[in-house]
Amino acid sequence: MKELIAALPVGRVLTDPDVTESYARDRTFLRPGKALGVVLAQSRDDVVTTMRWATEHRVPVVPRGAGTGLAGAATAMDGSVVLSLHRMTSILDLSPDDEVAVVEPGVITADLDRAAREHGLMYAPDPSSYEISTIGGNLATNAGGLRCVKYGVTRDSALGLEVVLADGRVLETGRRTMKGVTGYDLTGLFVGSEGTLGVITKATVRLRRAPAEVATVAAEFSSLRDAAAAVSAITAAGCQPSLLELMDRTTLKAIDDWKNIGLDPGTQAMLIAQSDASDSQRAAARMAELCDANGASFTALSGSPEEAAELVGVRRLAYQAKERLGQCLVEDVCVPRSALPEMISAVEAAAARHDVMIATVAHAGDGNLHPVFVFERGLEEPPPQVWAAADEVFREALALGGTLTGEHGVGLLKRRWLALESGPVATEIQHGIKRVFDPLNILNPGKAI
Repeated sequence: MKELIAALPVGRVLTDPDVTESYARDRTFLRPGKALGVVLAQSRDDVVTTMRWATEHRVPVVPRGAGTGLAGAATAMDGSVVLSLHRMTSILDLSPDDEVAVVEPGVITADLDRAAREHGLMYAPDPSSYEISTIGGNLATNAGGLRCVKYGVTRDSALGLEVVLADGRVLETGRRTMKGVTGYDLTGLFVGSEGTLGVITKATVRLRRAPAEVATVAAEFSSLRDAAAAVSAITAAGCQPSLLELMDRTTLKAIDDWKNIGLDPGTQAMLIAQSDASDSQRAAARMAELCDANGASFTALSGSPEEAAELVGVRRLAYQAKERLGQCLVEDVCVPRSALPEMISAVEAAAARHDVMIATVAHAGDGNLHPVFVFERGLEEPPPQVWAAADEVFREALALGGTLTGEHGVGLLKRRWLALESGPVATEIQHGIKRVFDPLNILNPGKAI
């Protein structure tokens, strides 16, 4: 470490174990390893220097954003160096004419969105952690969010990247144009690679016109299946919501115990739908009608931007509310939208069969469920019945034509199930790609693939 400390500006490297420990984990329960130190990068040159040193000395490097990940991808390993990008916070360019922004990886997602809205634009990716998560972390995990149903995941807004490779070389991918098909899609390859192929030091991202008005519907149901049926009806009717979120009774009860939202005793599920179309009020009214037609016991339509924000705010409280119940194994299976009711039933059955508390929210419009397995605080890892229930949920998602992860990534948590989805040929190809970019296997080894 002495060579690295000498090669970087004063204060860039932390080695005090009491300090470095706070950079060693993400938001999972996973116990991190003992890192040699933490590099607080403030420029691309800091990253280049770190990777050259790591290659020379064969030291593993764990790239890290804000540590808000939920799959263990940013968890330190023994003998590694944690490379933190959270100090690289500049919005280098924001072009209203081209509707693009060029940003460093430490920019907070919500800060970019707010900067864009000053020009009548918005940054569409909207993970629930948008007030604390970084663009670099979102790119590394291909994060999703509440607006995915209309605008897609982070990859759909990524136009180009600057990436420092394992040996310190700098690679430019993509472009700042809306279209471009020259060569292989290296930008798409790095987005979602969880720090295993390179370290993102700059990104060119697409901005979109901010809606003039949004209208929001909140509907309560006496069963999850009725709420799921309403989701199917809204999708089939062509309402094109910009947000379509589902919460189960366990989640709503956790929020109500915390924030006193006035939860009705008979409410088993809540659906929150939003439209940002030019006729948003009409679209929202139509979605409210479809909720009523599918058994909603109560429906409310926002009458102002403040009311719309308040309704969506209830959804954003979900994860913090569940953390109050105990430790959480947070999952994010995704199934075809038509299979959503069946997947919800499978989650409920797994909870009952294994006597496990599972609190479920869903980006219902794109079939992405977040079953959160709650277990006793203080345990080093989930007890056997939680793993058994999780295994059942993952296998059912795959059986329904779905995937193990819709937006959180594989990290460490899902590697035990990865072969069930990938298969031998895909696994061989992905390991081959890893060897091309990281032949010494020093970039986040043991994660994602």
